[in-house]
Amino acid sequence: MRSVLADDERDGDEPTALADLTAFQRDLLWALSHENARKGTALKADLAAYYSDEINHSRLYQNLDTLVECDLVAKQARDRRTNEYSLTETARRALEARRAWQAEGDAA
Repeated sequence: MRSVLADDERDGDEPTALADLTAFQRDLLWALSHENARKGTALKADLAAYYSDEINHSRLYQNLDTLVECDLVAKQARDRRTNEYSLTETARRALEARRAWQAEGDAA
């Protein structure tokens, strides 16, 4: 996987900041961008509603772990049984770059 932190563009496509992520991973970031510091179960419910389908528990947490490894999501213990997830500053910048890229396409 290429670095999700790169600022360059690939063939005029989406900036590589988020381009190497799966759509599901980008949807997780998008869900976190609306309300930060969320439990995995809340994210799972939001995505299940969006996809109109049940979200597999392992799919959710494997993808959250990947985003943690990419420094896009921070994981903290809320209590002894529950973790909460929030966007990192890196993810906030990457989402803003994506919004700017999309706005350029809308203006064309």
